[in-house]
Amino acid sequence: MPRGLDREEQATWRSFLLASRLLFDQLEREMKQDAALSFSDYELLSRLSRAPGRSMRMADVAAACVFDRSRLSHAIDRLVRNGWVCRVPCPSTSRGQLACLTDEGLEKVRQADRGHVEQLRSRVLDRLTDEQKTALREVSEVLATGILDRPKLVSMGWPVG
Repeated sequence: MPRGLDREEQATWRSFLLASRLLFDQLEREMKQDAALSFSDYELLSRLSRAPGRSMRMADVAAACVFDRSRLSHAIDRLVRNGWVCRVPCPSTSRGQLACLTDEGLEKVRQADRGHVEQLRSRVLDRLTDEQKTALREVSEVLATGILDRPKLVSMGWPVG
């Protein structure tokens, strides 16, 4: 039988769950309102905007965004229809494809960045002391590496110390 949570553990879990849900729900609403993008589409565009040549292998995009291949394929198809991404054959493999950010996609992500960064600052970063920011990063890294090992997270482009 699993060990139950004590009062402190229950409060910690519930606080984390509530803050996470409220934050991501709010970010999703604001992204849709301000930039007419879902948060996951913004994440894809943002990842591509920071990649060398504004392109990544589809498998690498899926890993970096923690999407399964089916979800990624549907999302990329939507972004292609909007003219923000294009698919091109991967020169290093015969079967692979690259997702490439178009100039229109770069403009879209830059437009979305302005509001998103302000929201992140007002909802999270400006509310924390420097020590709390460090603690949040460290706790997040511990949680993430409890799910995936550090080398895998680094290979996916996540900043873990």
